[in-house]
Amino acid sequence: QVQVVESGGGLVQAGGSLRLSCAASGSRLSITFMGWYRQAPGKQRELVASIISAGITNYADSVKGRFTISRDNAKNTVDLHMNTLKPEDTAVYYCNVVSYVGGSYMASWGQGTQVTVSS
Repeated sequence: QVQVVESGGGLVQAGGSLRLSCAASGSRLSITFMGWYRQAPGKQRELVASIISAGITNYADSVKGRFTISRDNAKNTVDLHMNTLKPEDTAVYYCNVVSYVGGSYMASWGQGTQVTVSS
């Protein structure tokens, strides 16, 4: 099993910054994909940013130029640096980790961390 734990959410004013962190743990961990998703009230969960083991990143159009995802492969951690936050960034942010375990890929989710941006 893979355990995923997020931290770093909170309340911030518009224009401010926050950093979210995610740590994955488990035996014989071989992580291929790490990503951050978010879900606002009444909306579907959406991909915010992702990074694969080769370091290639992908961002939602709404966060390009404001958010940066980074990963430490040795520590199995991924961070999301969020700058110039807007009220529409308010959501519960979830870390997603895809790992190769026992011959198959497995997706694991964290419990979520609340980000609230006040106007």
